[in-house]
Amino acid sequence: MARSLCPGAWLRKPYYLQARFSYVRMKYLFFSWLAVFVGSWIIYVQYSTYTELCRGKDCKKIICDKYKTGVIDGPACNSLCVTESLYFGKCLSTKPNNQMYLGIWDNLPGVVKCQMEQALHPDFGTELEPRKEIVLFDKPTRGTTVQKFKEMVYSLFKAKLGDQGNLSELVNLILTVADGDKDGQVSLGEAKSAWALLQLNEFLLMVILQDKEHTPKLMGFCGDLYVMESIEYTSLYGISLPWVIELFIPSGFRRSMDQLFTPSWPRKAKIAIGLLEFVEDVFHGPYGNFLMCDTSAKNLGYNDKYDLKMVDMRKIVPETNLKELIKDRHCESDLDCVYGTDCRTSCDQSTMKCTSEVIQPNLAKACQLLKDYLLLGAPSEIREELEKQLYSCIALKVTANQMEMEHSLILNNLKTLLWKKISYTNDS
Repeated sequence: MARSLCPGAWLRKPYYLQARFSYVRMKYLFFSWLAVFVGSWIIYVQYSTYTELCRGKDCKKIICDKYKTGVIDGPACNSLCVTESLYFGKCLSTKPNNQMYLGIWDNLPGVVKCQMEQALHPDFGTELEPRKEIVLFDKPTRGTTVQKFKEMVYSLFKAKLGDQGNLSELVNLILTVADGDKDGQVSLGEAKSAWALLQLNEFLLMVILQDKEHTPKLMGFCGDLYVMESIEYTSLYGISLPWVIELFIPSGFRRSMDQLFTPSWPRKAKIAIGLLEFVEDVFHGPYGNFLMCDTSAKNLGYNDKYDLKMVDMRKIVPETNLKELIKDRHCESDLDCVYGTDCRTSCDQSTMKCTSEVIQPNLAKACQLLKDYLLLGAPSEIREELEKQLYSCIALKVTANQMEMEHSLILNNLKTLLWKKISYTNDS
């Protein structure tokens, strides 16, 4: 009876289910397509970024072509270009013109660094150490004597480091490093490699601080490609995630994760002491003062004994060199007077020129980096004093009266406080 009253009712339910099924299927297909599209786009962007940043094959070809034609020479050349016992591994580059790779050299891990092309007109926002333009390894020229080469190196150091009284000692040290095959003579190829490398602040700093604990050791070079020791933990923090996951993690949550995965507090204190000691090494060192222009955690690492090691020192520049480059630079505000992320001078509004005096000393920047790192989990009995000393350290200014005395006093007080707390633990 009911069917006769509504003859089409029995058809409506299957039609409704069919329509609902079609809607769900279309919705599923749409979101599947969207996921494939977004995933493909992310992979494409990352691949494009990788191919732009990671140009190790180009770097190797340039270096090996020069080596095989006799233009350059060095202890890493034969292994890189002939026996191929030095090879590039994981790409660590963050800029196309600064190539960096994990590498293996005769079964020993290392970090390979190579410079690529430069801009024709570098400005203060770019690297202070661009590669040569078109003519690579053009100095010294054939016929240059060792004495003339020493004079060239001396003049370069005078311009970079200022008129230090012991530059002749540094020149002799460079000649020892340049003699890659240790035959007692510097060949033209070795001299060309050394001259190219000396344009790079990191290489110069490694030579100057080669006997210091927290400076990575130079393993060898070929042209302006060089190999330094590999550091086991390449960050103050102990967690590394795949780039795909990193894309979707908010920065605030990432910072919380970093803090959770740090070493125990005594080990953090030991790493912090290492950074303070490195600041001492570059502050009025044997050949002048160097400025740390990027003190982010990614440039610092430590070994399995929790001894701090510098991972990347390319943004540590000679003070004299930096002052010469920034003085009288046109500016609209203080933001125009910055190198890296941490070397800041002020803009003189009366002349619209940058001043040459850097505002914050290295120690203040190091303490800013260490503040949260050390205060999290600090023992209650020293936390108040530690916090007080860290904030006094962060407040340091270069222009303050008796800055050097305050610098030394604060640095020594911090080291003493940390050592005193960990000196009787297994982590010391």
